[in-house]
Amino acid sequence: MSIAVAVPTIPTSYAEQPLPSDQRKARTAELLAEARQVEGPERDALLEQAIVINIPVARSLAARYRNRGQSQDELEQVACLALTRAVQAFDPERGDDLLVFAVPTILGELKRHFRSASWAVRPPRRVQEIRPRLTAAEAELTQALGRPPTVRELAEEVDAPFEEVEEALACGDLAHASSLDEPVSETGSSLGELLPTEDLGFEHSEAVVLLGPACRQLKERDRKILRMRFYDQMTQQQIADELGVTQVQVSRLLQRIFTDLRRAVAGSSAAPAA
Repeated sequence: MSIAVAVPTIPTSYAEQPLPSDQRKARTAELLAEARQVEGPERDALLEQAIVINIPVARSLAARYRNRGQSQDELEQVACLALTRAVQAFDPERGDDLLVFAVPTILGELKRHFRSASWAVRPPRRVQEIRPRLTAAEAELTQALGRPPTVRELAEEVDAPFEEVEEALACGDLAHASSLDEPVSETGSSLGELLPTEDLGFEHSEAVVLLGPACRQLKERDRKILRMRFYDQMTQQQIADELGVTQVQVSRLLQRIFTDLRRAVAGSSAAPAA
């Protein structure tokens, strides 16, 4: 059974003018202490106020993950939902600063969100977890060395096996799927236009190569029946009228011809090359 957790509506005043950190901490502690003394709707209202005044913090944490393929609105929703759960689970007796408990909770939810939702093709979890470390290490080493670092240098920097780092770098593009409408050439051709398509001509040529010798082995009457059925598109009844036989006899003739053709094709396929 799933439990829906509602994220409160953010008043404009709080969203535009967040409290200074010391005032926010004090006011949050006051609200949580009051909420501990009451129950029901009154408690819910106090917790909602505590959530609202800390939403700017959740937004700030979500902003750390912007420009990684997920919309800012979605990231803020994940962060606010995690904040809501943290406020509801927080025990003031263990400390007076909510964010000591809430920040790790929010960051954990954001990371889980990226692991579960942001990969178009999901690599192993160990590869997903090493990617952010590699990104940070690559930027630091590039600045320190004056050049892009090698894979081995990156592996030493993040203290990870060379093969694992190589795999993580190779899957870097799996987080984002390319659009088939995206232009990929100077002419403006899209990726979808450059993908190979099925050419029915090849199948026709292959059929001709296989069936040609087999058809030439048939008797004249059998070849005439095939021509009327498949080239002239005549029905079995029309063929029967043309040959002076019944439709049932034409059906049996076709079945026998198909059997002869299958045997001839199978025999030619099994024959050793000269």
